[in-house]
Amino acid sequence: MKVEIQSVKFDADKKLVDFIQAKMNKMDRFVENALSSQVTLKIDKDDEQGNKVAVVKIDVAGGDLLAERRCKTFEEAIDQCLDAIKKQIDKYKEKRR
Repeated sequence: MKVEIQSVKFDADKKLVDFIQAKMNKMDRFVENALSSQVTLKIDKDDEQGNKVAVVKIDVAGGDLLAERRCKTFEEAIDQCLDAIKKQIDKYKEKRR
């Protein structure tokens, strides 16, 4: 799956980009007809829940799967986004049956 990683107002280091790429490659097992995917990373001023925001969007035939999470680290936010997308994939597969 082609993954586009965008970091807003900062440069993501290679370790973070490699982590995201590895996690998104594992998503290929769950989504067989994904067209593309985008990951957007932002640092927010609100530090109460965590200031790292991750948005994961996967384009599939018939719609988009989208999740946004705010955590203390980008890695944790990505993990939570992918968990939410796995639930959306299950619902998507149920609809297609």
